[in-house]
Amino acid sequence: MSPLTTALLMSQKLSSRQQAQLALLQTLPPKFHRMQATIEEMGALRADEVMVRGLARQLDELRVKAQGLNLGKVAESAGLMAMMARRSGGLQVRVRGLRELLANLKINYDAALREATTPGADAEAEAASE
Repeated sequence: MSPLTTALLMSQKLSSRQQAQLALLQTLPPKFHRMQATIEEMGALRADEVMVRGLARQLDELRVKAQGLNLGKVAESAGLMAMMARRSGGLQVRVRGLRELLANLKINYDAALREATTPGADAEAEAASE
């Protein structure tokens, strides 16, 4: 656990769901960096098909994990990116779409992180869904 997580958990009372979400969300920034690097390699025509399939596989894995932790927006963004990575057609269209979707994924990540670190947000979300 990172020092930030430890400090958050010690100063705030988070639900077990929020703690699980936070654990997943903390693994994402390095993955975002790798995704960005792969997309830029695609844009520079240096990425081979293996790299693109690896990106799609990583995005599918993220989608499944996010769905399991009730992070719907993150899961949806990752699923759209995976679909765009597998799409046929013009490479520049795929690269532009992936760049825009990665920005969208980062925005959804920030919102999910904010919600996962807010004490009581989990209880409010459950009460709203009932």
